[in-house]
Amino acid sequence: MLGVSRTASPEEIKKAYRQLARKYHPDVNPGKKDAEERFKEISEAHDTLGDERKRKLYDEFGEEGLQAGFDAEKVRAHKQWSGGAPFGRSSARRTSSDAGFNFEDLMGDLFRGGGGGRRTAPVEEPGEDLEYGLDLNLLEAIRGAEKIVSVQRPTPCPTCHGSGGRGGRRAITCPECQGHGRVKADPKTSAFARTCARCGGEGHLRVGNCPPCGGSGRITTPERLTVKIPVGVDDGSRIRLAGKGAALTPHGLTGDLYLVIRVQPHPVLSRNGLDLSLDVPVTVGEAINGATITVPTPGGDVKVKIPPGSQSGQTLRLKGKGVADTKAHTTGDLYLKLMIQVPKDGGERARQAAELLDHYYAENPRQHLRL
Repeated sequence: MLGVSRTASPEEIKKAYRQLARKYHPDVNPGKKDAEERFKEISEAHDTLGDERKRKLYDEFGEEGLQAGFDAEKVRAHKQWSGGAPFGRSSARRTSSDAGFNFEDLMGDLFRGGGGGRRTAPVEEPGEDLEYGLDLNLLEAIRGAEKIVSVQRPTPCPTCHGSGGRGGRRAITCPECQGHGRVKADPKTSAFARTCARCGGEGHLRVGNCPPCGGSGRITTPERLTVKIPVGVDDGSRIRLAGKGAALTPHGLTGDLYLVIRVQPHPVLSRNGLDLSLDVPVTVGEAINGATITVPTPGGDVKVKIPPGSQSGQTLRLKGKGVADTKAHTTGDLYLKLMIQVPKDGGERARQAAELLDHYYAENPRQHLRL
């Protein structure tokens, strides 16, 4: 970067830096991005070679020796163990055939905190889980159902193979961080580093954006899925469809799709856990004399006996007619709330019957009504 030999003196390094700095300084090249990047590169090179400790590490280990967390003693110990194979900028990728060990493997272990050994097999890129809301009416939730769900699944772009680059080209090494993903927070020291703002810590930059995916690396693919809704799902329940999520890379794993159930209210039927409540209208005569009536339930119509003298608001329990819990092998109950209804217009005879009926009240029905 500075154009000096490996044996250059500190004075030669400083002189080369000053000449290049004057040539590429942003004030001399306003608006020129290439000159700005070149200025940063030569400034970093001078910062490294102008420091005696850093220069020794660079001469011995190359750029790897400048990375945060680098342990020179561990590398030297391995050097002795492997027969004294030289390390340096030109031999950073050299392999020791006697030891069966690759220098890049050692670097990876040092920076990951590993204990050495060969490079492990690459880990597959995990997939991305998706979440969609699914509306059901109350009876569908209680009984179970089969629904057709239309989803928009993000998939790796087939044009760029998920890279996001134009023509599927691989990204170039970020000139800001030299591919490390981190840059020095303080130009005077390499002890602390921050995430590279230019590449976001990825260490590379795409070569233009792929037109079909706009550089995102993914496109949206519509898909229709047939989903079996289990019996007894409730509002907020989540149904998992394994492998129906999104993949982040063409050869990566696929995530799962989660359907979040949203149960719509029913006009007369309500739910509380596994129990159900139903408002049942009855006539005055049925309430006074008692009767056997037909009542609908989620499992079909049933016959119910109304006790004589039933009051409006009184509840009757139908055991086991509620919501089934297939995991716990239990079923809730159905509670019938009796609602006495009078004729809207029964004519003169109905009014006379009502007056006659009023004589049979032993007490004022509102005498205990207090606030």
